[in-house]
Amino acid sequence: MVVEIRSVVSIDAPREVRRVTLWGLAANLGLAVLKFVFGLMAASQALVADAVHSLSDMATDFAVLIGLRYWTAPADEDHPHGHGRIETLVSAFIGLVLAGVAAGLIHRALLTLHAGTATRPTWPAFVIAVLSIVTKEFLYRITVRTGARVRSSAVLANAWHHRSDALSSVPVAVAVLASRLRPEWILLDPLAAIVVSVLLLHAAWKITWSALRLLVDAGATEEETAALSSIIERTEGVKSLHELRTRHIGSGLQLDVHVLVDPTLSVGEGHSIATDVKQRLLNENADVADVLVHVEPFEAPYWRDAGTHDASE
Repeated sequence: MVVEIRSVVSIDAPREVRRVTLWGLAANLGLAVLKFVFGLMAASQALVADAVHSLSDMATDFAVLIGLRYWTAPADEDHPHGHGRIETLVSAFIGLVLAGVAAGLIHRALLTLHAGTATRPTWPAFVIAVLSIVTKEFLYRITVRTGARVRSSAVLANAWHHRSDALSSVPVAVAVLASRLRPEWILLDPLAAIVVSVLLLHAAWKITWSALRLLVDAGATEEETAALSSIIERTEGVKSLHELRTRHIGSGLQLDVHVLVDPTLSVGEGHSIATDVKQRLLNENADVADVLVHVEPFEAPYWRDAGTHDASE
């Protein structure tokens, strides 16, 4: 006997994702223009590098906005499990964009250090860097809250892109301040650009690795699996379970589990237990999006041979 129940995504989730991403897109555009203009005027390579980072933020904002249309689409004949993997692909894209930007910025900063052509930034670069820190940290907080609320890995990845931009502006501000106070510290500006890039690479690795793990069907962690097993075992009528398998589809978990019940029960009674198992999983674990339950007879000799349960159970 097999019974399947799917969770329903809140109809407000796409609207919330679109709203917070459009806010981020507008802020990134404004910051990128300010950083480019004042980075060139103030002769700050680190601030120009930070402007490129803001432009990369715009690219990932567009990726979220475009991908949202597809990963929220309902299941169809060609995609019976839905389109959640598109969200994971968008997350991986965001990570790869970050990595590419970081590699380019490191290359440029190393060339500047080698040539010794660094120039002394002016005070406007410091002001813009501080403005970027405040703005991007605010965007990170509202985006990560939205991502957690709608359980979207792509939105959470984009939130960390905002956070990495805020963090990258910190060494820019420090470098400008230091070079203004001590002119001999002028090389701090390209060095700050390298620090920015290392932060980007770290964020890119975390985002991309997490997305790739999901794309190759990595299951839930040992702790998560134990929690899921506990929910199933506490369901009335379930004597045991086995073959609990999990995989991620987008930001949700798909479960496949065999539950063992009293073999003397009717088909209807077994179905009722399976329904209770599914409902408890969906209600008690917000990560569960799709459940497939197989009902089997609990046969004592089998479990005695397997050494898992006592035959008297």
